[in-house]
Amino acid sequence: MKMIFYKKSMPEKINGKLVLIITSVCAFMTPFMVSSVNIALPTIGREFMANAVYLNWIVTAYLLTTAALLLPIGRIADIKGRVKILRIGLFVIAAGAALCAVSVNIHMLIVARVIQGIGASMDFSTSTAILVSSFPVEKRGKVLGFNVAVVYTGLSSGPFIGGLITEYFGWRGIFLFTLALSIAAIILVGAWYKTDWVEAKGEKFDLRGSVFYGASLVAIIYGFSLLPDFTGFALTAAGVIAFLLFIRYESKQDDPVLNTSLFLSNKAFAFSNIAALINYAATYAVSFLLSLYLQYIKLLTPKEAGIVLIAQPVMQAVFSPFCGRISDKIEPRIVASTGMFITAVGLCILTFLTEQTSLFFIIISLLFLGFGFALFSSPNTNAIMSSVEKKYFGVAASTQSTMRLMGQMFSMGIAMIIFSVFIGKIQITPKVHAALLTSIRIAFIVFSALCFTGVFASLSRGKIRE
Repeated sequence: MKMIFYKKSMPEKINGKLVLIITSVCAFMTPFMVSSVNIALPTIGREFMANAVYLNWIVTAYLLTTAALLLPIGRIADIKGRVKILRIGLFVIAAGAALCAVSVNIHMLIVARVIQGIGASMDFSTSTAILVSSFPVEKRGKVLGFNVAVVYTGLSSGPFIGGLITEYFGWRGIFLFTLALSIAAIILVGAWYKTDWVEAKGEKFDLRGSVFYGASLVAIIYGFSLLPDFTGFALTAAGVIAFLLFIRYESKQDDPVLNTSLFLSNKAFAFSNIAALINYAATYAVSFLLSLYLQYIKLLTPKEAGIVLIAQPVMQAVFSPFCGRISDKIEPRIVASTGMFITAVGLCILTFLTEQTSLFFIIISLLFLGFGFALFSSPNTNAIMSSVEKKYFGVAASTQSTMRLMGQMFSMGIAMIIFSVFIGKIQITPKVHAALLTSIRIAFIVFSALCFTGVFASLSRGKIRE
């Protein structure tokens, strides 16, 4: 494979604090766009008289677009310049947010969400790579820990901030808030970034492979969201087959969109990404399941349930920077694996939920899970980014983000399959509360087993510093 190393001259001194601020705004904005919109879906549905399928597409269109474009755009960023792509992405996010805010019907809103997804893929695939490129190896864990904390702050504060904005300013206010954030990021980027990282300059972009990749990933993710229907199985199977053919095709290209050698010959990179996929698949649906439990079984209001559920992301936001710093001194493999084990234990504890389980028990379990997430997330990101050469930072960041999105979709898919088997596609009423509780416990059993499996994947990555 042709190897071309190139790096534009960089300023002698990089303003690390400003870089951290810029990447933190980007890290907050993209997850906030997901979690804040969810709380406004009922309001949007009433205004546009949209059914559940259309409301689902408001979320799905964003996620699918982002997932399908992450890796190709990460490759383009390595070739053309990460800061250049980040700038474009911020403008696209701003344009998408403005279109969302002025949407006159559900179809226009969905198209605007696709535009936001395009911009988000540019953000995801560049901001982490820029952050890593701006700090020496011995400080990566620290700054990545802070970055992960900001990501989960965006996720956890989204429903709260989105709810307040929706209540007092309407659902369009959420997108105007996103527009303001993106404009602030554009100004900050323009004020500081006078140069760029172009680590793969001169290499070609594999357009055919990118289309192949995007189509296969969309089929897998969307198909999994339709399970257990036959269409879901067919699409998922077709997507997996197409992805395997894509891997074979890429292995024969001189300038592939996905360097398969990163997985085949780089054990640390491969198993770190597998661990990320398993971790998100085992944990993303936790808040969804507990939200149903708290509101249907414990009869809490949405506001009260939200206060209980915020315990986990707050715990992660507090400890992620600390855990990132630990991974600068101790092998990320050890720290991340410990975190995944603690997470698995926390999931196992939740399998004992009953109608009489106290809120104190649930909050303690969530704090336990949050600490496990913190120990895993930033050290695992540190391991992924530290296991590749600088020219692959964009691809590495994009791959990690793709693992996160796929894991999130798989997690929700697993929960939906279990619900379909034990409850069926019917409205949740007091008559099915017993079946609901059984489904939630079984889901936590499955997620516990999956997370324990992930511990071995995490341990198998080897030592990064070697």
